[in-house]
Amino acid sequence: MTYTKRDIVRKISETKNLPMVQVEPWVDDVIVALRETMMEANPTCRIEIRDFGVFEVKLTKAKPKARNPKTNEVIYVPEHRKTHFKPSKLLKEFLRQPLESVDQE
Repeated sequence: MTYTKRDIVRKISETKNLPMVQVEPWVDDVIVALRETMMEANPTCRIEIRDFGVFEVKLTKAKPKARNPKTNEVIYVPEHRKTHFKPSKLLKEFLRQPLESVDQE
């Protein structure tokens, strides 16, 4: 199942008893703030949201001898940044439960 931003807005509007039109700008603002913070990372950053997880922008090393699998050509891949998400302890413990026990809840 894939959830979209609209699904998140709908869920929040139902829990807060507010119209979706009123909730959507707030959800947009949070997403834009996270994205802009990560894009402004110089060169790394860490965004920690308690009981949810940590978003990080990390550096990767340059790879002077990477290989293109289609052509077998050896290419150089420069150093760049990547994103990483580490779930919180609470979220990690929930996700590690066997599927049978989650279905019964």
